[in-house]
Amino acid sequence: MTTMDLKPTDSTHPFERSHSVVIAATPDAVFDYVTNPKSWPEWLPSSHEIDCDDRPMGFGDTFHEHWSTRSGPVSLDWLVIACERPRLWIGLTHMSAIGPIVVQYVCHTVDGGTKFIRTVRNPARPKEASAEIVARIDAEAELGLGNIKKMVEERQCN
Repeated sequence: MTTMDLKPTDSTHPFERSHSVVIAATPDAVFDYVTNPKSWPEWLPSSHEIDCDDRPMGFGDTFHEHWSTRSGPVSLDWLVIACERPRLWIGLTHMSAIGPIVVQYVCHTVDGGTKFIRTVRNPARPKEASAEIVARIDAEAELGLGNIKKMVEERQCN
C-alpha cells in the first residue's frame, strides 16, 4: 500500500461525485453484494479483475484491483478504512495520475427497499476534472448503479 496524504493543498483540486439508486432488497443484501470486490467486474465496466477472497471486505481488509482507464490498465491496492455493516463502507486506494481515491458506500432503509449511495472522492487531485471526465464518471456510475440494482434484485427473487 502506498503512503498518501489526503489533505488538499493549494495545488490540488478536491473532487467528489455521488450517485444513488433505490434497490428492492434489504440493506444487508445490497451491502454484502457491493462490499464484495469480486462483484465489481459484474457491475463496474472499468473493473476487470479482483484479487481477494470471494466475500464482503471488512475494516482493515486489503485487495487488489485491475482497472482500466482511457490511458490504459491500472493496478490499484485497496484498504478498507471503515465498515459498519450494513450501513457504511469506505475503501481507499491511490492512483499515480490522480492521487488518493476514496470510495464510500452508504445503505439506508427506505420505503421500497434500500437507498444505495456511492460516493467517489479524489481529495488531492492534481488538476481539475474536465467536463468530459465528469460526464464519463457520471455515465459509468449510472450504468454501475443500474447493474447493481438488477443483480441484487435478481438474487432476491431466487
